[in-house]
Amino acid sequence: MKNYRILLAEDDQDLGNVLKQYLEIEKFDVTHCLNGAIALKVFKTLNFDLCILDIMMPEMDGLSLAEAIKKLKPDIPFIFLTARNMKDDRLAGLKIGADDYITKPFEADELVLRLRNILNRTIISKSDAPLSLDKYILDFQNLKLKHPHEDQMLTLREAELLRYLIQHKNQLLKTTEILKNIWGEDDYFLGRSMNVFMSRIRKYLRFSKNIRIENIRGVGYILSTKK
Repeated sequence: MKNYRILLAEDDQDLGNVLKQYLEIEKFDVTHCLNGAIALKVFKTLNFDLCILDIMMPEMDGLSLAEAIKKLKPDIPFIFLTARNMKDDRLAGLKIGADDYITKPFEADELVLRLRNILNRTIISKSDAPLSLDKYILDFQNLKLKHPHEDQMLTLREAELLRYLIQHKNQLLKTTEILKNIWGEDDYFLGRSMNVFMSRIRKYLRFSKNIRIENIRGVGYILSTKK
């Protein structure tokens, strides 16, 4: 069984050491960096499967670090750690493409569960056949949305959401149903932040006038296509 390589960027040395030891007990290979600038240098030299990034760090904060990492490896999943239960932090992370976030203090078991869920989805995605939508092709295996005008790299969460919409096109999908199938839980905040993902997907589909993602207020979404 593969030992997944994790980049942990956490400026609290005590917390970072505890998380590193706990994750290594759980068979992860963890590299711990004390600030964002060091983490970016390390990311450029090693191959990681997932990143855990504290938002508040010296020299380079977690949001800036995530943006730099995604320019180097657009499809890598990552989780944000934040000490503040702030909506702005969460929305900023989701806009960048975070696969999840977790607010301090938290149980290490919860972090491990979220890591495994993300990595399991990544493994499952490798066997997915391409899906077509008008002139678009969703290449789930490579997290890429292909179109004659432009190829768009997707985050894992974006690809999962778009795949779900395509698989249920022309059907009304309740918000609670989408959240449970893609995020694994029905949460008020996730329901609101899902709008961020829908907006990005609409932007990615802008080259086709035959595709529409409609928000049915208070109910859910419909991805519709003209025949």
